[in-house]
Amino acid sequence: MSDLYNKASLVMNPQLVDTGKVYSIKPEDRKGDFTFTRSSAATRVNADGNIEKETQNLFLQSNSFDTTWAQTRIDLTSGQSGYDGSSDAWKLESNDASTTYLNQNISASGVQTTSLYAKAGTADYFAYYTSSGVSAWFNLSNGSIGNTGSNIDTQIEDVGNGWYRCSMSYNASISYVRIYVTDVNGNFTSAVGANIYIQDAQLEQGLVARDYIETTTTAVEGGITDNVPRLDYTDSSCPALLLEPQRTNIVTQSEYFEDGYWNKQNAIAINTNSDLSPEGIQNATELDGFDASNFQSVAQYITLSAGTYTFSVFLKKTTGALTHYPAVVMGSVYKYVIVNSTTGTYVEATGTNNNDSVIIESWDADWWRVSLTNTLSAGAQRFAIYPALSANGTGITTNASGTNVFWGAQVEEGSYATSYIPTYGSSVTRVLETCQVEDKGALINSEQGTLYFEGIAIDPSFANVISFSDGTNTNRICLTLPQNATNINAFSSVGGSKIDNNILHDPSVNSKYAIVWNGNSFKVFVNGVKKVDNTMAGSFSANTLTDIRFDRGDGNLNFGGFCKSYLSIASALTDQQAIDLTTI
Repeated sequence: MSDLYNKASLVMNPQLVDTGKVYSIKPEDRKGDFTFTRSSAATRVNADGNIEKETQNLFLQSNSFDTTWAQTRIDLTSGQSGYDGSSDAWKLESNDASTTYLNQNISASGVQTTSLYAKAGTADYFAYYTSSGVSAWFNLSNGSIGNTGSNIDTQIEDVGNGWYRCSMSYNASISYVRIYVTDVNGNFTSAVGANIYIQDAQLEQGLVARDYIETTTTAVEGGITDNVPRLDYTDSSCPALLLEPQRTNIVTQSEYFEDGYWNKQNAIAINTNSDLSPEGIQNATELDGFDASNFQSVAQYITLSAGTYTFSVFLKKTTGALTHYPAVVMGSVYKYVIVNSTTGTYVEATGTNNNDSVIIESWDADWWRVSLTNTLSAGAQRFAIYPALSANGTGITTNASGTNVFWGAQVEEGSYATSYIPTYGSSVTRVLETCQVEDKGALINSEQGTLYFEGIAIDPSFANVISFSDGTNTNRICLTLPQNATNINAFSSVGGSKIDNNILHDPSVNSKYAIVWNGNSFKVFVNGVKKVDNTMAGSFSANTLTDIRFDRGDGNLNFGGFCKSYLSIASALTDQQAIDLTTI
């Protein structure tokens, strides 16, 4: 393998990325680095096996309370001992026997969480209050929660040395957030000299407070933000570059199942933030079907154009006597599955109500991902979750009681479920990802060479292409995964004269591929077996091929899937070398 590494002009084994960049191991002068674009946030499975999102802090000057934060009858003193051992905390002290607070004007909507680190001084309480009337009082002397108003959830976490992280989650449109110093639960007033200590304020979308992000004059995002390539650990302990087509999650609240976005049927019990989700944080929802005589569900009604759609949701696994049978339903003519939450097996309606496709994926040790795909007509369509039905119903005709935990609902137009797209009050689009090395002909020997790729295609209905080209579809060498669900295609075009080579192979399993050409000789190797020994319509002259791309060569038919490694070798490998390189 070291000999092949020495022969390679480009080696991309995705390990290191930056905004807009996937770094190649070779060449070391950075001329082989891939340019990456995706002008939106996204999610990935990280090395801990958790779904990782974009993170953010929407507050400005999140720990400079004497700047963007307006002060009303309050004195600020910086340089106080903080929860993290620093001197970055602040003392807030009332200078009037009235309401005293800090205020930041900020426009935000949807599901949000506001958090603050705080410690008691001469006052025991502080209160959060927003323009929408959402409020919470926190007792900093004993770590308890006082009065709340219009919240989804309120939390106080002991972080040591008298400090607490205090947070409240809510679903509202706001124009400001206030921090009050107060002596009494439920009251906004305080005595002169009443004080508390605070540090590190954060406002973010979602149901829980995540790791703190420092801000200055602008909001700050972290995690998988715009144009950050995704090193995804879904398939193994080693990362793969995940590339996907554009998709939109049409569900407007993917994690918050209460009224207003989801419609409740027959007083179903909804317990938000009841369990750890696939994100690894406490933001999954327990749905309780406690009445065996009535159907209970949550549902969104969405007006769609005619087309093929996939509805997916994460379902927590159960064991033994805890097994229940939730149902996932889509369409105005109900198409559904009833799932065994222990085994992941399912039953569905017979006859015309069968789904086009059902996939129940074991996501990790704790979760299933349930996906239904159907062709739907134009108009209002129903997407619903029933926490419990009968174990073996052939139609939704038998009721049952039981509890199941859900997270991450997604409806997208397409024939399969893509990576999770979180929403907090409106639909969200993850745009197409592109990746290429352009105009670097020195990395390709046009007259002879080897294109090597290891990875998985994830779209069985689309011609996902990897190529060497001249930036057009006239001169190119392409690997197409798949040509269809059971075949791949190795393709050459010399001056527009094309040769196709169809190969029986399943592209949805991780495989190693090599295309070797020398003059007009054209060979293809898959998982250690030579599959094609053919000729091209001609041969490339020197310096014809310049671009290394995850598309067909001209920016169309972008690849969708997982790339584990990619090599350009500036010589034609022998058959044995190609067999050795591609052997799994």
